[in-house]
Amino acid sequence: MRKKKPDNLKAKSMVAAAERDMTFTLTLLVSSLSGSTIIRNIYESFRILGDAILVSKGIELQKDIHKGHLNELFKLQIKTSRPLQVLDTLRVLRHSISYRGYSPSDAEIMDAIDIARKLFKPILSEVKKIIA
Repeated sequence: MRKKKPDNLKAKSMVAAAERDMTFTLTLLVSSLSGSTIIRNIYESFRILGDAILVSKGIELQKDIHKGHLNELFKLQIKTSRPLQVLDTLRVLRHSISYRGYSPSDAEIMDAIDIARKLFKPILSEVKKIIA
């Protein structure tokens, strides 16, 4: 972890990118060909929200410390229909897809989409308040 100057402008730009990417990703047709991309994009959009919080605080994590980005989201005091810790399941699944050549099942793809639909907007709203 490294301290830097807090950068709310960059954090807001990151949040806008995550929102844009998530909106696009949820329009993709679900298939065995698109599944890996859908899961990667969903995970990455959540990771970016966690990173935006850190950027707004002036904290830079070492590369590839994705759990630290998610930990920022786990600290949020929001009510959702699914626990925030389910995001770690996405992290592990994305890692398997990206580094082990894992092909997600239809059920895993649909679960990732369900996670995105139930958690992204509440998290997005809270992150926007934090970096305002």
